[in-house]
Amino acid sequence: MSENVVCTGAVTAVKEVWEERIKKHNEDLKREKEFQQKLVRIWEERVCLTKLREKVTMEDGRAILKIEKEEWQTLPSSLLKLSQLQEWQLHRTGLLKIPEFIGRFQNLIVLDLSRNTISEIPRGIGLLTRLQELNLSYNKIKTVPSELSHCASLEKLELAVNRDICDLPHELSNLLKLTHLDLSMNHFTTIPSAVLNMPALEWLDMGSNRLEQLPDTIERMQSLHTLWLQRNEITCLPETISNMKNLGTLVLSNNKLQDIPVCMEKMTNLRFVNFRDNPLKLQVTLPPSENVDEEEERELFGLQFMHTYIEESRRAGIY
Repeated sequence: MSENVVCTGAVTAVKEVWEERIKKHNEDLKREKEFQQKLVRIWEERVCLTKLREKVTMEDGRAILKIEKEEWQTLPSSLLKLSQLQEWQLHRTGLLKIPEFIGRFQNLIVLDLSRNTISEIPRGIGLLTRLQELNLSYNKIKTVPSELSHCASLEKLELAVNRDICDLPHELSNLLKLTHLDLSMNHFTTIPSAVLNMPALEWLDMGSNRLEQLPDTIERMQSLHTLWLQRNEITCLPETISNMKNLGTLVLSNNKLQDIPVCMEKMTNLRFVNFRDNPLKLQVTLPPSENVDEEEERELFGLQFMHTYIEESRRAGIY
């Protein structure tokens, strides 16, 4: 009996030793595998960094990363070793996201990631206090973070052809240096209050959206000289538009306007307007020009058309 107990105990002891050895062996294999994977990652990042270094050029004393039509769905953390970069130009790379570490590129002046497949803007973008130009057109962005308002040096912002952006955070009105804003081909139904309150804005494109009317507060944009509103669903213009004293270019083609307000004849700074392809009530024919060259250059639905339309409206008793 005692011999059987001793034998069983010995077997159990041997089994435990072997199980411990197998466990240790498996752990060693796991560590080895993890180490190998780490080496592969390090090697891949070094290869990526080498490739990225080859894409850096110097132009006018500015270090620029240029990548065009190459597959870069993600950007490696090794890119941080190029933190001296002042400009990124990455087009048609299939880039899926802006890296979370973007805020560590404190020297960035221009960030151009247009024509990719980016779906969101990281909050870290707000750390780029020297950034002057941000181009994220032709992507898949749906919302804009309020942190973008911290980019105090921003002068030019392009978010065209993202299709689904329908509003902007009101904090963006704090972009005191922003002069150029492109929001065309998105999903806006009105001009955001943030845009109306941007004090330095001079150029605005909101063409190809779903605007149905312009707010009376549009007159707040006193610095604006160019306004593109083509291909919307605007049915009428507010009287306050005549208070935009610096407005020189106004494009309203392909809307649903039925009339041109008489107040617009007071807009003496207007140099170019376009009312083409609107269902205007009156059929207006411009008088022939005496100068052949002027006739060829004349915009049929432009400034002269606007003044003639207003005069015809008066005669017809519309006003």
